[in-house]
Amino acid sequence: MLRFFKSKFFIIVLIVSLILVIVPSILSIMGLSDYVRNALGVVVSPFVKVFDAVSDSIHGFTDYFTEFDRLREENEDLKSRISKMEDEIYNARLLKAENEWLYSYLGLRRTHSDFVLEEANVTSRQAVNYLTSFTLDKGSISGIEKNMPVITSEGIVGYVCEVGATWCKVSTIIETSVSVGAYVERSGAIGVVEGEFSLRDKWRCRLKYIDTEADIEEGDRILSSGLGEIYPRGLPIGTVEKIELDPAARTKTAVICPAADPDSLDKVMIIKDHVMSGE
Repeated sequence: MLRFFKSKFFIIVLIVSLILVIVPSILSIMGLSDYVRNALGVVVSPFVKVFDAVSDSIHGFTDYFTEFDRLREENEDLKSRISKMEDEIYNARLLKAENEWLYSYLGLRRTHSDFVLEEANVTSRQAVNYLTSFTLDKGSISGIEKNMPVITSEGIVGYVCEVGATWCKVSTIIETSVSVGAYVERSGAIGVVEGEFSLRDKWRCRLKYIDTEADIEEGDRILSSGLGEIYPRGLPIGTVEKIELDPAARTKTAVICPAADPDSLDKVMIIKDHVMSGE
């Protein structure tokens, strides 16, 4: 400690301090206080400017973070509102889809009061580029059996080809193993709708065995004739997209665009019982 008081640094600081104290006092006694104030102003002025600049910088820095916090809170609030609105929109869409399904379901029941219908949801699909079969969440426990027709309000989808306790598998109308007795709604011309391998990837099937003189045109609606053991009469199958001649068989064929849309097949109806044609 004694060494510090003997150091050059301490001596210089002491001398400077004495000068700063003694000189202003002497000048004040001599009536030169204004010079003292001016001198002190000159000495202190740069430090005041630096202090003001630092103070302004700190104030601006504080304002920046205050504004940042405010914007962050607003952003979080907007995110919360957007998320809530998205949930509301999603729920509204679900409600709309449910209402549309219920409306179509009730409409079908009114139109076909002789049908005993079972609602079912699609749980899985088999096929990569086209839908040939899919699985539903209803099975033998719900009274589902093989060969029951599967439809939507638009028309025929296919039939139940396999049944488990709580599930069943449906073969669609475009599958090559499927055939449906059919007729042209406008003219009554008859034929058979069958799946065709070359048309499956386009979700199309073919109406065959049409007499060459039969009255059929593009755009005609094709309905099930009720002939056979699966489909009742009058169910929409699809519309005629293209008519072709089959010279070898001396008949016409027509490419059919099925009425049921494969992309909207989330819910379907299984016809558990109905009155067949001729019963």
